[in-house]
This record gives sequence, structure tokens and C-alpha cells, in this order.
Amino acid sequence: MMDKRIAVLLALGTLFATGCEVGPKYVKPPALPSPPAFKESLPPNATDSSDWKTADPKDQVERGKWWVIFGDARLNNFEEQLTQANQNLQLAEARLRQARATIRFNRASQFPSISLSPSILNERDSGNQPYFSQSLVNNGTGNFVFPLELSYEVDLWGRVRRSVTAAKEEAQSSAGDVEAAKLSLHAELARDYFGVRSADLQERLLQDTVKTYEHALKVTEDRYKGGAAPRADVEQAHTQLQSARVLETDIVQARANYEHAIAVLVGKTPAQLSIAPDTDYVLQPPLIPVGVAGTLLERRPDVAAAERRVAAANEQIGIAKAAYFPQVTISAAAGFQSTQASNWFSWPSRLWAVGPSVSQVIYDGGRRRAVSESARDNYDATVAIYRQDSLTAFEEVEDNLVALSVLAKEVEHQRTATASAEKALDLFTKRYQDGVDTYLQVVTSQTTALQNEQNDIDLRQREMDASVLLVKAIGGGWDVSQLPNY
Repeated sequence: MMDKRIAVLLALGTLFATGCEVGPKYVKPPALPSPPAFKESLPPNATDSSDWKTADPKDQVERGKWWVIFGDARLNNFEEQLTQANQNLQLAEARLRQARATIRFNRASQFPSISLSPSILNERDSGNQPYFSQSLVNNGTGNFVFPLELSYEVDLWGRVRRSVTAAKEEAQSSAGDVEAAKLSLHAELARDYFGVRSADLQERLLQDTVKTYEHALKVTEDRYKGGAAPRADVEQAHTQLQSARVLETDIVQARANYEHAIAVLVGKTPAQLSIAPDTDYVLQPPLIPVGVAGTLLERRPDVAAAERRVAAANEQIGIAKAAYFPQVTISAAAGFQSTQASNWFSWPSRLWAVGPSVSQVIYDGGRRRAVSESARDNYDATVAIYRQDSLTAFEEVEDNLVALSVLAKEVEHQRTATASAEKALDLFTKRYQDGVDTYLQVVTSQTTALQNEQNDIDLRQREMDASVLLVKAIGGGWDVSQLPNY
């Protein structure tokens, strides 16, 4: 008989300690089917390998510091400053720390709550209170209490455990948000940096153009003075020169705007940052390890964060369902109570109480049902967001693959067009000096050559931008295995 009682007590203890979980078990929702390969063909500067590696001096490509593939030490320095000082990134990291604290908050419910609330009170009952015998009136008594109280909610239905799990999954989602913010901010900085370098090249081009136009104006003025050219040629040359100076001023403003944006990204005011010009910079896109289409969703931190929110929403369904079941709490108290301080802590002053309590809501006007339906609707919403983010990921990769493929061809065609425009300018200039053509032909060829030279720089900047956006679209070397476990 005693053995049976012990077995029953052990079984009840195990039930009280572990309980059961109500609500659905989480199963990762299927995203839309991943294609076996990307639709768009890989551009010349992309490969289908996934050769992103953990930081190591021997590695070709670092997983976290993807920007090193561009081979620019100044860019690397700015990216490191962004990691340390960018305020939007610090905001995301603060949210992550907050999510981690929420785990500890919910985990605390798995343990008993112990409190101590001693009190000392002298009190006298009023002799004039209703229904009170005058014979019981006294001059006051002491009440010295020293209780130690314990309260523990038995997690029979898994509400507490699901709360902890949901908090962990929300924290993982916040970790994904941090990585997505890093990826976006680092990409934005890289694009602004290449904007600065493109402006440097444009400024050098326009400075050289202004010098060339100044020389052309002088030649035309000399021809006018010698009677070999009309006054109209001088005015055309002067107009062309002033137009080039206007373009030169505009590019100075554009460069300043890029520089200001970089300053803010690295946590500085624009007055604290100046970037020295580099008029010999080469805008050359690097080789990018794109990987295969089937693993894209594992390499996007924003998609991983969305999936973790789906898991957290699933736990909320179980938490809402647990509200339909009784809440069992074990309470205990022990301590000392006396009417005077002299025997407050003596053995006869001891007190204790222990026992379970059960609480069950009988009617709440449909509140629990509404909460449960809301939890399920929220789950459906997070699944839709997860799937939409998956679609967006493939769209962004495909967009930038085709952009780089097209830009590579355009750069080649533009290089040929620029060379032809420069040759045409040399020919028309010489023919004008020989008196064969009018100055209008020179002005037209000057305009055409300048436009083609500017287009050449603009296309190379767009190629760099598309390379950065492609790296961002494929996750920058990140993968879901880097999500922290809590």
C-alpha cells in the first residue's frame, strides 16, 4: 500500500512539474517552392559558388565583412566605423537586448516567487464600532509579523513554457533584424562611397573639359580677330564653356551630398568628415559568389527573422488556448507572529500555511475566444509576411542579376561609343581649324563627346551599385545557422 502511495505521489509530482502543452506544435510553414536555378543568367562578375567564409586571413571572401571583396581600404575603414557608431544599428541592437531581457522575464515564471514582508503594528480597536462588545476594548496590542511567502504556478498546460519559447523566437527574430539592418546600412554606405568616387571621376572629366573649352575659345577668338571666323563662333565657344562650368558646379554639390550621407552613416556630423578626392579611382565590380537559388532563403536575415516571427505567433496560439484550462497555484507561508517583540522569534510564535489553489474562469463574455482567434489570425498574417519576403528575396536577386548582365554589355558599347565620339571631335576640330567645317560642327561634337564620357562614368557607377545590391540581395554571406540560440 505504501509503495502505491509513493508511486501515485511521484506520478502527481511529475505531472505538476512537467504538465502538458495545449495548442499546435510548430511546423515551419513552406515558403513558395524554390526554383532549381535563377531565371536570369549570371553576369560576368558573378559565380554560382557560395564561397563566403568565416573571417580568416587566408580566406578569399569573408562572411561578415563582405565589402572587402571591393578591395578598397578606405571603404573598409568606413564600414568598420559604421559597425561601431551607426545610430540605427545601435537601435536594432538595443531592441535585441530588450528581447533577450524578455526571455529572462518569462523564464522567471518557471520558478517559485519568494517574498519577505515583515511588519510591526500597534493597534487599538474602537469601542464605538458597530456590533462590538465594550468588554473587549483594550489600550492597544502589538502585532509583530515576520512571514516568508512562496507562490508557484504549476505549468500544467504549457502556458509558461510557451511564453518562454515565444520570447526566445522573438529574440531570434530581433537578431535577424540586427543582421538585416547591418546588411542594409553597409550596402547603403558602399553605394554612397562609390557615388563619391564616381563624382571624383566626373569632376576630373569636367575640369579637363573646361580646360579644353577654354583653349577652344581662345583659338576661336584668335580666328575671329584674324578675320577667319565670325563673331557667332566666339559666342558659341563661350556658351559651351559656361555650360561645362555649370556641370562642374553641379557635380561638386552631388559629391558633397554623398559625403554628408557617409558622415551620418558612420555616426558623425558632416563637418567632422572629409574624403580626399581620388581622380584615378577605378570603378571595377568584383567577383560575387551568388550561390544557388535553393539556398537563398537560408541566406537572407530578413527572411529568417520573418520565419522566427511565425514560430513566435504559433506559440501565442498555445498560450491563448491554455487560458481555457484551470490555473493551479501552490502557495506557502512560514514565519513568526507575536503581540510583543520579546517573544517574536520564539518557537511558540511560529506560523505556517501551505496548499494549492485552483482558478477557473467560468464566463468572460467571449474574451478568451477573441484572444484565441486573434492569435490564429496573427499567425496567418506572419505566414503571409514570411512568404512575401521570400518572393521579394528572389525578385531582388533576379533584378540585380539582369541589371549586371545588361550593364556589362552597355559598358562595352559605351566604351566604344565614347572612343568614336572623341575621334569625331578631333576630326571636326581639325577640319574647323582648316576652314572646312563651321564651328557648329565642333560644338555638336563637343557636346556628344562629353555626354558619352559622362555616360561611361555613370554606367560604371551603376554597375558598382548593382554589385552592392546583388550582395545585399543574396544576404551578404550570412546564413541562418548564425542565428543565436537562447
